[in-house]
Amino acid sequence: MRALVIDHTARGGLRLAEVPDPVPGPDEVLVRVAATSLNHGELPRTGSAAAEEGTVPGWDAAGLVERPAASGAGPGTGARVVTWGWSGGWAELRAVHVGELAVLPDEVDSVRAAALPVAGLTALRALRRAGVTPGHRVAVTGASGGVGHFAVQLARLQGAEVVALVGDRARGAGLAGLGAGQVVTDPAEIRNPVDVVLDQVGGPLLARLLERTSDDGTVVSVGAASGLETPLAPYRLVEKRLTLVGIQAGGRTAADLAHLARLVAEERLRVSTGRVADWRSAGEVAEDIVARRVRGKAVLTLS
Repeated sequence: MRALVIDHTARGGLRLAEVPDPVPGPDEVLVRVAATSLNHGELPRTGSAAAEEGTVPGWDAAGLVERPAASGAGPGTGARVVTWGWSGGWAELRAVHVGELAVLPDEVDSVRAAALPVAGLTALRALRRAGVTPGHRVAVTGASGGVGHFAVQLARLQGAEVVALVGDRARGAGLAGLGAGQVVTDPAEIRNPVDVVLDQVGGPLLARLLERTSDDGTVVSVGAASGLETPLAPYRLVEKRLTLVGIQAGGRTAADLAHLARLVAEERLRVSTGRVADWRSAGEVAEDIVARRVRGKAVLTLS
């Protein structure tokens, strides 16, 4: 089969190559992939742990079940599914455990489905871990990216008031339409303290945002895209009782993937695809993601 493999000499660190077909385990289905997405954290140029020469990365993929699980578990041949896994999504065929996929509603196409797993699961589980309830004020950093777009919408669906933080005004375009009550480039612009912070950036931005967080606020860290240390000013935070937690995006994802797909089918969750391209353009798209030239999700279709 063909797959995108790590090649550090190629554009974006990726090239198409022939690799062996995956061999499914007893509780795994074999999926013919129709679309996959690229995430910043799995790209060769961003220090991914999976960036070994010749390997096939890929967390997100959607397609058709070509061979059902030998155990009889999971969907049958021809079922349209969305899948999650730590590798193997950037290939024509993917072996995936039945606990890491969901059957897609008819209303959800493969392109939008492929954008859901990592970004959608991260946002959903972060907000759940923070215990967001109606009336909470939630700040989302990196709101112009895939996780951010989902987090803004999911927090609003839970009845929260949402503050979206972006790198510049242009990147904030469209976030108000997704449910953000305020779109800012600096925490100093936030009108009232927030109860929950969903942070993907870290560094000085997070330090300034903590000063605009309520005394008993919760901070959920899902990334550190800035690559910088967070310089805390203890004298400014001495009266606060902040809770800092992390989350795991993957593992036992079937129910959450099905939930996200239903929200998309019901038009309560919008998938923001900033780039859709043939997978032969993967290197170029990867470079644009690293350079922050893509708003929302980048999806590749397999030809």
